[in-house]
Amino acid sequence: MAMTVNDVDRFEAARSRLEAIAYRLLGSAGEAEDAVQETFLRWHAADVDRIAVPEAWLTKVLTNLCLNQLASARARRETYVGQWLPEPLLVGDPMLGPADTAEQRESVSYAVLTLMERLSPNERAVYVLREAFDYSHREIAEILDITEVASQQIFHRAKKHVADGKARIEIDEAAARRIVEEFLAAATSGRTEPLVRLLTEDAVAIGDGGGKVPARARAFEGAVAVAKFLWGLFKPSAAKRAMVGGAPGVYAWTANGDPAVVAVVDGRVVGVMCLEVSAQGIAAFRNQVNPDKLERATALWAATAHGEPLFNAF
Repeated sequence: MAMTVNDVDRFEAARSRLEAIAYRLLGSAGEAEDAVQETFLRWHAADVDRIAVPEAWLTKVLTNLCLNQLASARARRETYVGQWLPEPLLVGDPMLGPADTAEQRESVSYAVLTLMERLSPNERAVYVLREAFDYSHREIAEILDITEVASQQIFHRAKKHVADGKARIEIDEAAARRIVEEFLAAATSGRTEPLVRLLTEDAVAIGDGGGKVPARARAFEGAVAVAKFLWGLFKPSAAKRAMVGGAPGVYAWTANGDPAVVAVVDGRVVGVMCLEVSAQGIAAFRNQVNPDKLERATALWAATAHGEPLFNAF
């Protein structure tokens, strides 16, 4: 049966929600777009007039595609070069999805996306659908072909896993900018002591270069070790300029709802560092420098008014 304009419009009305679900499940904007496109192809092939609730049907198809993708992604990440981090989304990216509640904002934070890597595919799906999109356990059970009781149990387990490793506090954009500016002032002061004062004792710094940009395979741990690393990271160097193609402009920004440092060379985003902030200080730095995971950020950056950088690094 040929698909009508109305059928296409019904899918397009659901696209942004589907992309937001897929991104939370996969941690990759590119893979999320692919999953949504495959969902559209299945919608196109279906007898849509016989689908009673299109939103539920589309969500079920998408979620199961993502579950299959997660299973293969785990195998790929075993051979990934260095640390694996999610693809960051800059403020204003529609794939960030709903942000009306604290739970919705938290579910897309860089810290929680990283923590969700600990979850099984089913745990991740239940957590995302319930916490970020407020699906009932009855609806989730139908999507995943499990019982309602099983959905409740999986959600309780998943939420505990995420909460056990979480120290994040909510910060608005103005406060996020102040935190980043204070951090950058300390990181470029030429001394490690101002940095140590901003960090929690058990602070960590993780980088994802994907084997394409140098990044330490193991995280830096502890306030002093992290401070020394960050001081060295911002120290001027001809080798660093050569590696990224120039002296990056450094901006205080927001990514995934977190305070973030964005480094840009000739309009190309070459690094996004997300800061996880707790009541005790900055608890983690997650630095994405894999160019494959910064293409979407670069495209959005080109369409965003961002003013002048705070300074040029290196």
